[in-house]
Amino acid sequence: MAETTEGKCPVMHGAMTSNSSTGQSNKDWWPDQLNLNILHQHDRKSNPLGEDFDYKEEFKKLDYFALKQDLNDLMTDSQDWWPADYGHYGPFFVRLTWHAAGTYRSTDGRGGGGTGAMRFAPLNSWPDNGNLDKARRLLWPIKQKYGNKISWADLLILAGNVAIESMGGKTYGFSGGRDDIWGPEEDILWGVEEEWLENQRYKGERELDNPLAAVQMGLIYVNPQGPDANPDPLASAHDIRETFGRMAMNDYETVALVAGGHTFGKCHGAGDAELVEAEPEGAPIEQMGLGWTNKHGSGLGADSITSGLEGAWTTNPIKWDNGYFDLLFKYEWKLGKSPAGAHQWYAVDQAEEDMAPSAHDPSIKEPTIMATTDIALREDPEYNKISKHFHENPDEFADAFAKAWFKLLHRDMGPKANYIGPEVPEEDLIWQDPVPAGNSDYDVAAVKSKIDDLGLSIQEMTETAWASAFTYRGSDLRGGANGARLRLAPQKDWEVNKPEQLSKVLSAYEGVSKDTGVSMADIIVLGGNLAIEKASGSEVPFSPGRGDASQDQTDEESFAYLEPLSDAFRNYHRSGLDVSAEEMMLDKAQLLGITAPEMTVLLGGMRSLGITASDYGLVSENSDTLSNEYFKTLLDMRVQWKPNGTGNSYEAFDRVSGEKARTASRADLVFGSNSQLRAYVEVYAQDDSSEKFTKDFIKAWNKVMNNDLF
Repeated sequence: MAETTEGKCPVMHGAMTSNSSTGQSNKDWWPDQLNLNILHQHDRKSNPLGEDFDYKEEFKKLDYFALKQDLNDLMTDSQDWWPADYGHYGPFFVRLTWHAAGTYRSTDGRGGGGTGAMRFAPLNSWPDNGNLDKARRLLWPIKQKYGNKISWADLLILAGNVAIESMGGKTYGFSGGRDDIWGPEEDILWGVEEEWLENQRYKGERELDNPLAAVQMGLIYVNPQGPDANPDPLASAHDIRETFGRMAMNDYETVALVAGGHTFGKCHGAGDAELVEAEPEGAPIEQMGLGWTNKHGSGLGADSITSGLEGAWTTNPIKWDNGYFDLLFKYEWKLGKSPAGAHQWYAVDQAEEDMAPSAHDPSIKEPTIMATTDIALREDPEYNKISKHFHENPDEFADAFAKAWFKLLHRDMGPKANYIGPEVPEEDLIWQDPVPAGNSDYDVAAVKSKIDDLGLSIQEMTETAWASAFTYRGSDLRGGANGARLRLAPQKDWEVNKPEQLSKVLSAYEGVSKDTGVSMADIIVLGGNLAIEKASGSEVPFSPGRGDASQDQTDEESFAYLEPLSDAFRNYHRSGLDVSAEEMMLDKAQLLGITAPEMTVLLGGMRSLGITASDYGLVSENSDTLSNEYFKTLLDMRVQWKPNGTGNSYEAFDRVSGEKARTASRADLVFGSNSQLRAYVEVYAQDDSSEKFTKDFIKAWNKVMNNDLF
């Protein structure tokens, strides 16, 4: 049985509840019905800045260094309504930035600080983000001053950089260019739990469910007290390694981040956690969007309660130094409790000179503390080795933290082509998925003619181009056709890409590339376009200039997360998955940035061209012609569909003769069974929609092919 919330965290933040006065929704009546809302997120109508607003252009007009100076001044401008610990907001803003960026996960590229999502539920009300609502309010005067030249997303990230610099720490750089969203990202799966800090996300030997990265609902990474509040440092090390690994951080980067972040500031757990009231989304209207009202003492300053732990990690919590490792290895540590009842560790017989000043009365000295997650860096053999190395090499530690921090803040921004601003580093880093510049000055028609002479089928060229572009993720701007990583490990060996067929096509394309000097990335896309043109008789737009990445520029371990386990457009769905083909189709469509109608027309077009990885599926008898016949066949009432017992495949029988007429997968039948998808299908299946179908397919195809051309 799972522990109660009380046993996991001393701070009570309430259950996730909904307003029952709004009546039943369709989802309440039919909870198993496919929900297409994921494809309707962030409609342009919700953006108050209008369709013509270009944030990157506005950012270029920003007086960047004046903004940084204002942020630097803010660090020591303590406010009575929320006083700064040690007279300095630096640690508070480091935490703000860390938690804004720290939700990123490499499994599906979602989360991160790239959209300013922390302003909205659920992130603004996560237990782990307790009292960060105040940090955002402290930034408001600066946002008000600089207006649309700085997005909330960029400001939340830049604040942490300035905070570190203001305390003597080193940073590696900064890029602007993060566009704000204007509503919650409800398409992100943060877990199935229905209460804050519950844990229903593990199986086997504490194997974390995919795509999750945090260990409990409402936490950014791990529970600082240990797994489910069990103060076991080695067990905590397991959680740290897995969660930071899913953040695309290795052991070296993980130790640098934890130790560097904990060089600053303190934990807050001054008293009885029962006195902390509702989070921002659950707070009464008069609190104006603030939450976590604290009835302990004054409720702020020395009486603050956030994580439930209480105390600073280092002797000087507002200065970059090596004090974290000094104390971690100088003392033995014993387990104790904070005033709020949280597990934390105290140094045995700590000397007064190693204690920290009280955050709001420097004349008082207080013992420093460590969380179970800190003791894990000492007790785990690999973490211990790295920690001791950093302790003995403080300059390397400072550099390692700066680079890992930069990665944390920019991991979801994609290739460096997206970076803007005066502090963008010149170095190309492998996690940025570097791609050399390609050649765009060539005779496209002549190259297309050479591809045509290869004698490849329409299906082969179409499927190869799709396989190359399909890896794109709008969540973190990774993948896509640029770079032609389809020809490199690990992509060339993925089952969904039909390695034998792929090798044949790529070998043929390589000859054209050598003859023309055109990148394989361009040739792969151009080959797909040629196939669509031959099948439709219509011209397909083409944008040249892609480059070819090398194997050395490809982080194989990181790219493994991009492998499609399901691709409804190719009718591929790996057996044994817990998620249905249609749900994974919606998830991927959202990552590709396509709408529900675009998803519909693309799948129908691919089926009409004979694209399928399964023996079961509706495909056209004339696969050399792009047509709307798939939709007409799908809606044919002369047959009755029946499951064949596999869970993903179905068979149609003639209603009169009883003979088997055709087969289909779940990804096919959902377009006839779901009322909203069926409405789109009916449009394309109409006798007068042939031209519209072709036009819409080409437009959607071109969108997917060019997703990663920034």
